Amino acid sequence: MGQRSTANNLEGAGHEVAYLHLKGQHSKPPFWCHYSEIGPLCQSKKRVNLKVVCLTLCFVLISSFSGCLIEQLSGEKYECMVCCDVIRVMAPVWSCQSCYHVFHLNCIKKWARSPASQADAEGWRCPACQNVSLKNPTSYTCFCGKVTNPEWQHSEIPHSCGDMCGKKRGGVDCNHPCNILCHPGPCPQCPAFVTKSCICGKTSQPMRCGQATVLKCDKVCGATLNCTKHTCTQVCHRGTCQPCQLEVQQVCFCGVTTREVLCGTNKDGFDGSGHFSCQKVCGKMLDCEAHRCQDLCHRGACQSCPLSPRLVKTCPCGQTPLTKLLELGYSERKSCSDPIPSCGKMCNKPLACGSSDTIHICEKLCHEGSCGPCSLTSMIRCRCGAKTKEVPCATIQKEDELVFTCERRCNKKRLCGRHKCGELCCVNVEHKCSLICGYKLNCGLHRCQEPCHRGKCEPCWQSSFDELTCHCGLTVLYPPIACGTKPPECKNLCTRRHDCDHPVFHNCHSEEKCPPCTYLTQKWCMGKHEQRSNIPCHLQDISCGLTCNKLLACEMHRCRRICHRGECLADGSCHQPCALPRPDCGHPCSAPCHKGSSCPRTTCTAKVALQCDCGRRKETVMCTEAATSYQRYAAIAMASKLSDMQLGDSMDIGSLLTKKELKQARLECDQECATLERNRRLADALQIDSSSDPFNARSTSIYSDSLKEDARKDLKFLTEVEEEIKNLVELLSKGKQTKRSHCFPPMNREHRKIIHELAEVYGVESVSYDSEPKRNVVITAHKGKAACPNSTLTSVIERETAARAPPPIAHIKQHSSKPVTGSSWSKTVKEEPVIDYFDVQD
Repeated sequence: MGQRSTANNLEGAGHEVAYLHLKGQHSKPPFWCHYSEIGPLCQSKKRVNLKVVCLTLCFVLISSFSGCLIEQLSGEKYECMVCCDVIRVMAPVWSCQSCYHVFHLNCIKKWARSPASQADAEGWRCPACQNVSLKNPTSYTCFCGKVTNPEWQHSEIPHSCGDMCGKKRGGVDCNHPCNILCHPGPCPQCPAFVTKSCICGKTSQPMRCGQATVLKCDKVCGATLNCTKHTCTQVCHRGTCQPCQLEVQQVCFCGVTTREVLCGTNKDGFDGSGHFSCQKVCGKMLDCEAHRCQDLCHRGACQSCPLSPRLVKTCPCGQTPLTKLLELGYSERKSCSDPIPSCGKMCNKPLACGSSDTIHICEKLCHEGSCGPCSLTSMIRCRCGAKTKEVPCATIQKEDELVFTCERRCNKKRLCGRHKCGELCCVNVEHKCSLICGYKLNCGLHRCQEPCHRGKCEPCWQSSFDELTCHCGLTVLYPPIACGTKPPECKNLCTRRHDCDHPVFHNCHSEEKCPPCTYLTQKWCMGKHEQRSNIPCHLQDISCGLTCNKLLACEMHRCRRICHRGECLADGSCHQPCALPRPDCGHPCSAPCHKGSSCPRTTCTAKVALQCDCGRRKETVMCTEAATSYQRYAAIAMASKLSDMQLGDSMDIGSLLTKKELKQARLECDQECATLERNRRLADALQIDSSSDPFNARSTSIYSDSLKEDARKDLKFLTEVEEEIKNLVELLSKGKQTKRSHCFPPMNREHRKIIHELAEVYGVESVSYDSEPKRNVVITAHKGKAACPNSTLTSVIERETAARAPPPIAHIKQHSSKPVTGSSWSKTVKEEPVIDYFDVQD
């Protein structure tokens, strides 16, 4: 086995020859070898194309990026950035000419049509480098662009045509095309050598083509400067020479004023005597040698004397020629000092005053010199045309004084759309804003320094060239970093010091304060009533929901608040109602807690339930009203007993003064009660079973007076509610369910009260939900408890409001007076006659 060296001279490479030393003898086809024979490139036992390997080694020497692309495309390891799939050697591709990334042709077509790829102006953006392209990709071409739909050959680089690249290189002033085979990535640097001169052109040397290096010698430039008098003293430099820095003294045209300037300044303005105009009166002697030049400092020689007989042809007012005046006997002018003959007419020269409609003229006789002053007045207008005023013409010397500036401020918006113009007597068409914008930029740190403008401010142009890291330093953003960029998001756990020792579950963050700890712990409630479980660590004040029940400072009440923090009494004093019994009625005092002092004498507001003797009427009244009623009853009873004392009977008033009797205060029976009593007695006389309720007495007694009174206000609503409750109870009794519910729509308090009282009559539960104005009532009927009454409230009200038959004539029966008991009380002192409907006298 001998050693053999194989040298493959790549076509068109010229300056680059790749030598690959292979060991041993081979009987393989040309350009094919075993992969293990390529020394350090050996990775696995594969058969590779020797030509591709040589090209790869060549590109590694030339461009590591291009060599990496060739290696990945040949090994099918390069991924498309759009679909993240591997690019096969036979798949159509497209390569960006800016960043040289390779994509699937179909993927880049879809990307170019998608809204996400559209640029601000025109075209679409490359997904890798964001370079804007105007033309959408349509065809599959090789890397050099000469062949469409190139076929893949084992001996060629994938997606290349196999011919010389020929693309223009990216070097400066390089005209040599790329002379290596069609390849991905940027073309290598031009290998040719050219002769380049230095900046000043005095020296030259050979250097590689395309290099941007600028040659600079150590010789003085020596070029003529702009003043054409001195030469450049700088060492070999780029661009034109700087202006001459020597200072010289220049004189104005009239020779009165001088100035110190750089040599070469206004060299084209030199007229032989001066370089610039001082803007003063010239003052040079004219050719007449009698007058001086009255023009401003000017270039060149002064003009002839304006009073010269050669120039003056008319009288001062210009109406009469001098030849005509000579015929009239005026003497001829010989020099400019001779007076100009006057024609004797009115001057009639237009004056500076007047207006656009009226022109004032000089009223003097033909004269020399300036006209005026005018004895009239002129109407002048301001610049914006909003105001006018009348002024004497004597104050107007120039036509510019016919316009004045008024005090009216412009209220139009400036171009920025934020500020008003505000200029006095404004005549601008476009009101430009001269203020600085000053709005905060998107970074939140700097303000816009541009002139005030419409729309959004430009993004902050400032950037940082320091690395931006997260708090733990494991995640890094590399410069340049745009101003206002937040620290990168880190996937690692937070490493800050925490207040507790529980495990950390949140990631690294840029905020100064960590999120609250959510580890579940056991904590006591604020009132130390019970220990609660599964409480997050960050919660400090836990309420168990129970009543505090701590003894207050008054030692009479306990705290009624729900488990709370801090002291039970905020202001230190108890305001709960006093629970001590009143001496007169026995009800609680109910005044605010008054520890250490007696209960105040106030009106008792406790509710007392009263009923009549028969028990039909029931009513809840205040304690004071019940006491007043009983006192009235006791007075009536005592008056009746006093009448008995006059007949010789004894009188016991002890029962009228006891508190026990006071608690037995009764309501007066009304006509309905009398009717029920009559029906009861009639049923007893006729031996009718009272349990069958023959007169519907029981049905009428189940509805309270207050319910009847409220129901009479809206009978339609009452009918609908009773119908709903009746249907609910009937459906429950017919079905197999143990309970049924019905939800009424939102209604006011009076209607809800009617439903609650009716639900109690029907034996169903009623609960109010939600808050005003959407508070509603839900009724629930339970089987075995809910039942419909014999008579509805609607029928009872209709029966009561119907016209009643006149009552029967009562038969008054004489009876002896008996002591009055405390079982009933009356409003009148006289006893009413007792009606006995069964005492029939023939």
